[in-house]
Amino acid sequence: MKIKKAILPVAGFGTRFLPATKAQPKEMLPIVDKPVIQHLVEEAVASGIEEIIFVTGRGKRAIEDHFDTSFELEQTLVEKHKQNLLKEVKKVAKLAKFSYVRQPKPLGDGHAILCARHLIHPGESVAVLFGDDLIDSEVPALKQLIDVYDKYSDPVIALCKVDKEDVHRFGVVDPIPVDERTCEIKEFVEKPKTQDAPSDLVAVGKYVITPDVFDKLEESVNDKGEIRLANAFVRMIKSDKVIYGHEVNGDRYDCGDKFGFVQATIQMGLKHPEIKDKLAKYIKTLNS
Repeated sequence: MKIKKAILPVAGFGTRFLPATKAQPKEMLPIVDKPVIQHLVEEAVASGIEEIIFVTGRGKRAIEDHFDTSFELEQTLVEKHKQNLLKEVKKVAKLAKFSYVRQPKPLGDGHAILCARHLIHPGESVAVLFGDDLIDSEVPALKQLIDVYDKYSDPVIALCKVDKEDVHRFGVVDPIPVDERTCEIKEFVEKPKTQDAPSDLVAVGKYVITPDVFDKLEESVNDKGEIRLANAFVRMIKSDKVIYGHEVNGDRYDCGDKFGFVQATIQMGLKHPEIKDKLAKYIKTLNS
């Protein structure tokens, strides 16, 4: 069965960007003129995804509004003869079929995924994209994962290399190489101490998950009542289930981090046809 659905958990509070996220979702913070969440949706659509399932929480209404038709705005653009902007605005609502479910309590990333399970057919595998990681690549990062899934029919985790001193912030894998960029995951360690990390390859918030993962999530409630995706992966590996990792080809920006967000804004700005020349000229003045 082809991967046609993607779950995007977006119920977090975005506390690292307060006060900017006090009244708006962090996923709606713009990279130049396009919110982070739209970058992820466009990545999913370019990878063959037809249905986007948002797992939302309180204060996330702006995401629904963004991907909905805005008659008043469109009518205003028509009256002002701003056809290019009208085209861009109308395109957003037609990117995919959108569904929304609520996560009533913040009980972990795995719990958020389970909130969408009733929208997934039995036996169906799906993509999962979290809102922090943007990867600028010629082939969409999710498409790279789906290609691996199509080959092996097992779960696939997006991986990137990070500096050794940063591994404690991520889920780290112990890889068994399968080909140049793909590995079978021997061990998955969540936020290890630097000296205990099995490698410098870390999970970066993009996955293809199979029905087995959903089943393991159901069994992975911790003593705080939370359900973590990492714990489900650990349980699968211990029960001899195969999970693959793929080191994605592209430039990664951590948009859940202030510096990473600014990096993404600069790099995307240098590619934006409207401002790239002015931005490049301005950056040169900073170096002089």
